[in-house]
Amino acid sequence: MHDLYVVTHPHAEHTERDLVGGWHDSRLTANGRRDAGRVATALERRRRDASRPVRVTTSDLARCAETAEIVATALGAPVTRDRRLREISFGEAEGRPNAWLAERQVPAPDDDRLDHRGPVAGAETRREVAVRVGACVDELMADREHDHVVVTHGFAQTFVITTWLRIPAEAAGFASFATVPGAITHLRHDPYWRNRSVVTRAGTDHLETAAPRR
Repeated sequence: MHDLYVVTHPHAEHTERDLVGGWHDSRLTANGRRDAGRVATALERRRRDASRPVRVTTSDLARCAETAEIVATALGAPVTRDRRLREISFGEAEGRPNAWLAERQVPAPDDDRLDHRGPVAGAETRREVAVRVGACVDELMADREHDHVVVTHGFAQTFVITTWLRIPAEAAGFASFATVPGAITHLRHDPYWRNRSVVTRAGTDHLETAAPRR
Protein backbone atom coordinates (compact mmCIF):
# COMPACT_ATOMS: atom_id res chain seq x y z
CA MET A 1 0.00 0.00 0.00
CA HIS A 2 1.09 3.56 -0.69
CA ASP A 3 -0.15 5.98 1.98
CA LEU A 4 -0.37 9.76 2.08
CA TYR A 5 -1.51 11.64 5.18
CA VAL A 6 -2.76 15.20 4.73
CA VAL A 7 -2.43 17.37 7.83
CA THR A 8 -4.01 20.80 8.10
CA HIS A 9 -1.97 23.02 10.37
CA PRO A 10 -3.41 23.57 13.87
CA HIS A 11 -4.56 26.88 15.38
CA ALA A 12 -2.42 29.83 14.27
CA GLU A 13 -1.91 33.39 15.51
CA HIS A 14 -3.68 35.09 12.59
CA THR A 15 -6.86 33.09 13.33
CA GLU A 16 -6.69 34.04 16.99
CA ARG A 17 -6.47 37.71 15.94
CA ASP A 18 -9.27 37.33 13.33
CA LEU A 19 -6.96 38.28 10.47
CA VAL A 20 -6.99 37.06 6.88
CA GLY A 21 -4.51 34.24 6.40
CA GLY A 22 -3.58 33.20 2.89
CA TRP A 23 0.13 33.95 2.41
CA HIS A 24 0.21 36.12 5.53
CA ASP A 25 2.84 34.42 7.68
CA SER A 26 1.96 33.61 11.26
CA ARG A 27 3.10 31.01 13.74
CA LEU A 28 1.15 28.46 15.73
CA THR A 29 -0.44 29.51 18.99
CA ALA A 30 0.36 27.63 22.19
CA ASN A 31 -2.76 25.51 21.60
CA GLY A 32 -1.65 24.98 18.02
CA ARG A 33 1.73 23.64 19.14
CA ARG A 34 0.00 21.34 21.60
CA ASP A 35 -2.25 19.99 18.84
CA ALA A 36 0.73 19.59 16.48
CA GLY A 37 2.19 17.29 19.10
CA ARG A 38 -1.07 15.33 19.14
CA VAL A 39 -0.97 15.03 15.36
CA ALA A 40 2.60 13.74 15.58
CA THR A 41 1.67 11.16 18.20
CA ALA A 42 -1.30 9.97 16.12
CA LEU A 43 0.80 9.56 12.98
CA GLU A 44 3.56 7.80 14.88
CA ARG A 45 0.98 5.35 16.24
CA ARG A 46 -0.60 4.72 12.84
CA ARG A 47 2.77 4.10 11.23
CA ARG A 48 4.16 1.83 13.95
CA ASP A 49 3.96 -1.25 11.74
CA ALA A 50 4.64 0.52 8.44
CA SER A 51 7.27 -1.18 6.28
CA ARG A 52 8.22 1.80 4.13
CA PRO A 53 10.05 5.01 5.03
CA VAL A 54 8.12 8.27 5.18
CA ARG A 55 8.78 11.78 3.92
CA VAL A 56 7.22 14.99 5.23
CA THR A 57 6.49 17.79 2.73
CA THR A 58 5.08 21.09 3.94
CA SER A 59 3.96 24.52 2.91
CA ASP A 60 6.83 26.90 3.60
CA LEU A 61 4.63 29.24 5.67
CA ALA A 62 5.56 29.23 9.36
CA ARG A 63 2.35 27.70 10.74
CA CYS A 64 2.75 24.65 8.51
CA ALA A 65 6.54 24.42 8.71
CA GLU A 66 6.38 24.47 12.51
CA THR A 67 3.80 21.67 12.46
CA ALA A 68 5.89 19.66 10.01
CA GLU A 69 9.01 19.87 12.17
CA ILE A 70 7.10 18.50 15.17
CA VAL A 71 5.67 15.67 13.07
CA ALA A 72 8.99 14.87 11.40
CA THR A 73 10.80 14.66 14.74
CA ALA A 74 8.28 12.09 15.98
CA LEU A 75 8.55 10.05 12.77
CA GLY A 76 12.30 10.39 12.31
CA ALA A 77 11.65 11.69 8.82
CA PRO A 78 13.15 14.43 6.65
CA VAL A 79 11.19 17.63 5.94
CA THR A 80 10.95 19.42 2.59
CA ARG A 81 9.41 22.89 2.39
CA ASP A 82 7.50 23.56 -0.82
CA ARG A 83 5.78 26.89 -1.48
CA ARG A 84 3.38 25.19 -3.90
CA LEU A 85 1.51 23.86 -0.85
CA ARG A 86 0.68 27.36 0.40
CA GLU A 87 -2.88 28.45 1.08
CA ILE A 88 -4.77 30.42 -1.56
CA SER A 89 -3.43 33.97 -1.72
CA PHE A 90 -5.90 36.69 -0.75
CA GLY A 91 -3.67 39.39 -2.21
CA GLU A 92 -3.88 42.79 -0.56
CA ALA A 93 -6.35 41.44 2.02
CA GLU A 94 -3.74 39.28 3.73
CA GLY A 95 -3.01 40.28 7.31
CA ARG A 96 -6.02 42.61 7.39
CA PRO A 97 -9.10 42.00 9.56
CA ASN A 98 -11.43 39.36 8.13
CA ALA A 99 -14.18 41.98 8.15
CA TRP A 100 -12.19 44.03 5.61
CA LEU A 101 -12.14 41.10 3.20
CA ALA A 102 -15.80 40.21 3.82
CA GLU A 103 -16.85 43.69 2.69
CA ARG A 104 -15.07 43.28 -0.66
CA GLN A 105 -15.07 39.60 -1.55
CA VAL A 106 -17.36 38.41 -4.35
CA PRO A 107 -18.14 34.65 -4.57
CA ALA A 108 -17.26 32.91 -7.82
CA PRO A 109 -20.29 32.45 -10.11
CA ASP A 110 -21.27 28.97 -11.26
CA ASP A 111 -20.05 29.64 -14.81
CA ASP A 112 -16.59 30.87 -13.74
CA ARG A 113 -15.57 28.75 -10.77
CA LEU A 114 -11.95 28.19 -11.78
CA ASP A 115 -10.80 31.57 -13.10
CA HIS A 116 -12.84 34.08 -11.09
CA ARG A 117 -10.43 36.44 -9.34
CA GLY A 118 -12.77 38.98 -7.75
CA PRO A 119 -12.07 42.62 -6.88
CA VAL A 120 -9.28 42.07 -4.32
CA ALA A 121 -5.96 42.92 -5.97
CA GLY A 122 -3.40 40.13 -6.09
CA ALA A 123 -5.76 37.33 -5.10
CA GLU A 124 -5.32 33.88 -6.64
CA THR A 125 -7.89 31.94 -8.61
CA ARG A 126 -9.04 28.44 -7.74
CA ARG A 127 -7.33 27.13 -10.89
CA GLU A 128 -4.00 28.66 -9.88
CA VAL A 129 -4.15 26.94 -6.49
CA ALA A 130 -5.26 23.62 -7.98
CA VAL A 131 -2.45 23.63 -10.56
CA ARG A 132 0.40 24.46 -8.19
CA VAL A 133 -0.77 22.12 -5.40
CA GLY A 134 -1.41 19.41 -7.98
CA ALA A 135 2.08 19.71 -9.43
CA CYS A 136 3.59 19.14 -5.99
CA VAL A 137 1.37 16.15 -5.21
CA ASP A 138 2.01 14.60 -8.63
CA GLU A 139 5.72 14.54 -7.77
CA LEU A 140 5.04 12.89 -4.42
CA MET A 141 2.75 10.31 -6.03
CA ALA A 142 5.58 9.37 -8.38
CA ASP A 143 7.79 8.51 -5.38
CA ARG A 144 6.47 5.06 -4.50
CA GLU A 145 9.47 4.19 -2.35
CA HIS A 146 8.07 6.32 0.47
CA ASP A 147 4.83 7.02 2.22
CA HIS A 148 4.13 10.72 2.61
CA VAL A 149 2.85 13.29 5.06
CA VAL A 150 1.74 16.58 3.52
CA VAL A 151 1.22 19.56 5.84
CA THR A 152 -0.87 22.28 4.26
CA HIS A 153 -3.83 24.65 4.73
CA GLY A 154 -7.61 24.33 4.82
CA PHE A 155 -8.42 25.41 1.26
CA ALA A 156 -5.29 23.98 -0.35
CA GLN A 157 -5.87 20.50 1.07
CA THR A 158 -8.89 20.04 -1.20
CA PHE A 159 -6.51 19.94 -4.16
CA VAL A 160 -4.16 17.49 -2.47
CA ILE A 161 -7.15 15.15 -2.31
CA THR A 162 -8.42 15.81 -5.85
CA THR A 163 -4.93 15.26 -7.28
CA TRP A 164 -4.56 12.00 -5.35
CA LEU A 165 -7.91 10.85 -6.77
CA ARG A 166 -6.78 11.85 -10.28
CA ILE A 167 -9.47 14.50 -10.61
CA PRO A 168 -8.11 17.10 -13.07
CA ALA A 169 -8.14 20.79 -12.22
CA GLU A 170 -10.73 21.36 -14.94
CA ALA A 171 -13.18 19.18 -13.01
CA ALA A 172 -12.45 20.66 -9.58
CA GLY A 173 -14.40 23.89 -9.88
CA PHE A 174 -16.98 22.83 -7.32
CA ALA A 175 -14.81 20.48 -5.24
CA SER A 176 -14.58 21.21 -1.52
CA PHE A 177 -13.36 18.89 1.21
CA ALA A 178 -14.11 20.72 4.43
CA THR A 179 -11.64 20.33 7.28
CA VAL A 180 -10.59 21.88 10.58
CA PRO A 181 -7.21 22.87 12.06
CA GLY A 182 -5.10 19.89 13.05
CA ALA A 183 -7.15 17.31 11.16
CA ILE A 184 -5.65 14.25 9.45
CA THR A 185 -6.88 12.83 6.14
CA HIS A 186 -5.58 9.40 5.15
CA LEU A 187 -5.27 8.61 1.44
CA ARG A 188 -4.25 5.17 0.15
CA HIS A 189 -3.20 3.68 -3.17
CA ASP A 190 -3.68 -0.06 -3.65
CA PRO A 191 -0.84 -1.24 -5.93
CA TYR A 192 -2.69 -4.41 -6.98
CA TRP A 193 -6.16 -3.14 -7.89
CA ARG A 194 -4.78 0.39 -8.57
CA ASN A 195 -7.57 2.00 -6.57
CA ARG A 196 -7.06 5.34 -4.84
CA SER A 197 -9.18 5.76 -1.75
CA VAL A 198 -9.94 8.20 1.02
CA VAL A 199 -9.54 5.97 4.08
CA THR A 200 -10.44 8.67 6.60
CA ARG A 201 -11.16 12.35 5.99
CA ALA A 202 -10.52 15.26 8.34
CA GLY A 203 -10.19 13.00 11.36
CA THR A 204 -9.91 14.75 14.72
CA ASP A 205 -10.12 11.93 17.27
CA HIS A 206 -6.50 12.60 18.22
CA LEU A 207 -7.39 16.18 19.24
CA GLU A 208 -10.19 15.26 21.61
CA THR A 209 -9.32 15.42 25.29
CA ALA A 210 -10.66 12.93 27.79
CA ALA A 211 -13.81 13.96 29.59
CA PRO A 212 -13.16 15.04 33.19
CA ARG A 213 -13.83 12.40 35.82
CA ARG A 214 -16.88 12.95 37.97
